[in-house]
Amino acid sequence: MSLEAQIKNDLTDAMKTKDADRLSTLRMVKANLMNRRIEKGSDLTDDEITKALQSLVKQRRDSIEQYEKAGRTELAQKEALEISHIEAYLPQAATAEEIEQAVAAAVSETGASSVKDMGSVMKAALAKLQGKTADGKMVSEAVKAKLHS
Repeated sequence: MSLEAQIKNDLTDAMKTKDADRLSTLRMVKANLMNRRIEKGSDLTDDEITKALQSLVKQRRDSIEQYEKAGRTELAQKEALEISHIEAYLPQAATAEEIEQAVAAAVSETGASSVKDMGSVMKAALAKLQGKTADGKMVSEAVKAKLHS
C-alpha cells in the first residue's frame, strides 16, 4: 500500500472514530499533498510524499519555537500533537549516536579540517543517513562541533 493510500485510509478511520485532532492533521496533510501533486502535474512518489511530510514537520517545529517564545504553550502543544501524527508516516528518526557516527565518517571521507568544509561534510553525512529521518539542524550542529574540535 502506498503512503498516500495509507494516509487516506487513516483519514477515513479518524472520521469514523471521531478523532478530531488526528482528522484535522490528516486533512491538512492530504491538502498539502494534493497541492504538490497539482504543482508537479502528476502523482507523487512515496519519496516525494516523505519529503513533503518532513517539510510539514519542520514547519511545525519552527512554529513551536515561535509559540514558546511568545508564551503560547497551548498552540505549541497543538503543533507538537500534529508532529506526532505526521511522524507516524515517516521513516524512523536517526538517533543522536547515528548522526555522530555519520558525521565522523563524513569528516574522515571528505578530509574536512575547518568550518569552510561544512557544506561537503553535511552533504556526505546526510547521504549516510539516507532512509532515516534526520533533523538537518541536529546534523549541522554535530558537524560544527566535529569541525571545531
